[in-house]
Amino acid sequence: MQVIKPMFTFYISFFTWRIPLLIIFSLLVITIQTSGQNSGFFKGTVKADDNGETLIGAHIKLKGDLSTGAITNIDGIFSIEVKEGHHVFVISFTGMKTETIEVDIKANETINKIIRLKPYVNELQGVEIKVGRFDRPIEEITSTMEIIKPDIIQSKNVTNIASILDYAPGLNILDGEPQIRGGSGFTFGVGSKVGIFIDDMPLLSGDASRPYWDLIPTENIEQIEVVKGCASVLSGANALSGAIYIRTARPKLEPLTRVKVYNGIYSTPKYKEMKWWSDVPYVAGADYFHTRIIKNTDFTIGANVLFDHGYIGAPRTTFPAIDTVTDFTDQQMAKQRYRLNFNIRQRSEKVKGLNYGLNGNFMYHKTNLVLAWLDDSTGFYRVYPGAVLLQDQFIFYLDPFVNFYSSIGINHSLKARVLYNNIDQSNDQQIKSAVYFADYNFRRKYDFLKNFAFIGGFTFQYNDVNSNIYTGSGSSNNHLLNLSGYTEIDFNVFKVINLSVGARLEYFSMNDTISNAKPVFRGGLSLKLLQETYLRFSVGQGYRYPTIAEKYINIEVGSFGVFDNPGLVPESSLNAEIGVKQGFKFLKYFGYIDLAVFQQDYENTIEYLFGWWDSTYTWPVYGFRFINTGKSRIIGVDISVTGKAQLGKNTLMKTMIGYNYILPKTLEPDYVFATDYSTGDNQEFSYRTTSVDPSKKILKYRFLHSIKADIEFTVKNFSSGVSFKYFSRIENLDKAIEDFENVTNQAGGTIQPIKYMDYFNNHNNGNFILDFRISQVFKEKHKLSLIVDNLLNHWYSLRPLKAEQMRKVMLQYTLTI
Repeated sequence: MQVIKPMFTFYISFFTWRIPLLIIFSLLVITIQTSGQNSGFFKGTVKADDNGETLIGAHIKLKGDLSTGAITNIDGIFSIEVKEGHHVFVISFTGMKTETIEVDIKANETINKIIRLKPYVNELQGVEIKVGRFDRPIEEITSTMEIIKPDIIQSKNVTNIASILDYAPGLNILDGEPQIRGGSGFTFGVGSKVGIFIDDMPLLSGDASRPYWDLIPTENIEQIEVVKGCASVLSGANALSGAIYIRTARPKLEPLTRVKVYNGIYSTPKYKEMKWWSDVPYVAGADYFHTRIIKNTDFTIGANVLFDHGYIGAPRTTFPAIDTVTDFTDQQMAKQRYRLNFNIRQRSEKVKGLNYGLNGNFMYHKTNLVLAWLDDSTGFYRVYPGAVLLQDQFIFYLDPFVNFYSSIGINHSLKARVLYNNIDQSNDQQIKSAVYFADYNFRRKYDFLKNFAFIGGFTFQYNDVNSNIYTGSGSSNNHLLNLSGYTEIDFNVFKVINLSVGARLEYFSMNDTISNAKPVFRGGLSLKLLQETYLRFSVGQGYRYPTIAEKYINIEVGSFGVFDNPGLVPESSLNAEIGVKQGFKFLKYFGYIDLAVFQQDYENTIEYLFGWWDSTYTWPVYGFRFINTGKSRIIGVDISVTGKAQLGKNTLMKTMIGYNYILPKTLEPDYVFATDYSTGDNQEFSYRTTSVDPSKKILKYRFLHSIKADIEFTVKNFSSGVSFKYFSRIENLDKAIEDFENVTNQAGGTIQPIKYMDYFNNHNNGNFILDFRISQVFKEKHKLSLIVDNLLNHWYSLRPLKAEQMRKVMLQYTLTI
């Protein structure tokens, strides 16, 4: 990987000032024709065989001399001048079967032909996908993107969308926190550096920018798009390292009703002495989904109930320092969820192109927030005293919207959201937050400039938070205002060159006293080099303002504390990548392989660090704090393969495989970002003094290697599939965790020992998790499925002091009408 840095220096230089030359050169290549004596012309029109549509950007190449050829224009017409004689031409177009044509050219003669290309019928269906705000084919997008379709969501009995996102290459969900390409360590989901959107509306909490995974309606998802690399221009400040776009389904011509019920249990842990329950560790739930068109009205409704015994038990201790805050029973650790959502869209009869409506979602959720396990042996699946909070949550959003689509290609969209969240916690603390959001969006495609599109808009967001855990500001009431304007243009030349350029201006004001403004820019270029070969370049800036929680949280959770940092400043990034997407056919397998090399540079990197923070606290003096840790850099490689194969008349195979490598390093290992007051000598905190292993300068809580895969076979009405994911070992973590373990072990019985370093040193060797599923469809409407998560019952932890789930076996029945 030593060569990646100079490679990026070269390509960024190339990208910034040579794009105009590259475009001019490409256009010249397209238009230059060979000339000479004793020559003739081969002219024609390329059309699709199934519907007769002319194909723009089809390639016509002279076999044996690929330097001679042409690309069809906006009318599907081409013209090639060649020497007289017998010639063989190869005609190709994305998604179509390649044709070979033989022609005899005489001097000064013109041969005209209409060439019809046949589509790959169903082989590439589901491989070619429209994505993004411009609805471009995925191969024309200028940044790396992964697609998750709804069939895998239904087949894996997903009850929380985070569990399926964790199988997307390059995306890890670490204890609820999304991480794209190692852009963050672990923060319990606070201060997400990944934007989360449902139908282009943000879904992050107002106080902490924490994703509301349980609120996402898994029963109604059309497509999930995972954008890797900075997406701040169109997605806003939280999309520092990427964004996740979730599209819900619209009604089709025929009404659809789907009912799903499921039941299952957690298995006994791999080591039986870790089992803490004596009852049945159940998981049970049901989904309902109905969608239909009623005259000019689109109507969708969905509901979910979930009852989860849980696999983490309540705290246990024999030490006198037990806290009464978490002195509760195992039964109180169980989870419940009730969710109801709806979408209503009305199409105007009087005004053509006008539609308006209201989307809504309501949820009650009884859950818990676990900070640390009891120990790394028999107490692996129990909680350390004072390291868990029980939570009762009521949350809803209402989204009114209006859209207007004119006949001349102008689109106006106005969307708004009111998002209210109320959480009551077991430490007698409450969090109330309200998010008021509005976005006006203007889009236009210009007829006089074929394939030119413009998008621009303004957003308003106001977060109002009231909680006594955010008193670091001097008040329990805090608010954050964000105003932004954005624009992006997208220009496609003959379906060969796709250029996008955008900018966004962000303004933030917190509590009416602290304000910041920052412009960010991005640019991207996609080139269609050959049939099914696409080269792309992109570079983009990001900017993220700290959340109310990151700056002002001040809370004791039993044995731990989370400390405020009012001086926390915004972090920014510069992301660049070079990628290639290649369509291919191997025997009966059709798919795409995507390779990207990337670099992400961060300024004022915000990390969530465990340490001994402040002597002014009588108890506790150890815990977590958000800190600006200086400059950092992440370089890496993404590789993914998606595709399908029609192995027989009734046999289909679908695959999604990906590998991600990152090298996340601090650029300022000796930068002093805080002071340790616990020893009385004001020891300086830097990366080097706070790391268990600072020798390689690796950022904390990252996996350098990860592999994700899903493979499914369908034979008539029977399907079987396997999913697996592999994470390499965590290379580095906070040294304070080791120090805290030493102190608790030497406390003479006044503090319960916490144990992690033995696990880190002896069991932190990488983790392989395998899932399995089978299903059978009966009479088209009924489907019975068996789903096994963590089939091998692997005993493992990904983030420090957090036990991951043992094997879970589920039986699911689905009725589709």
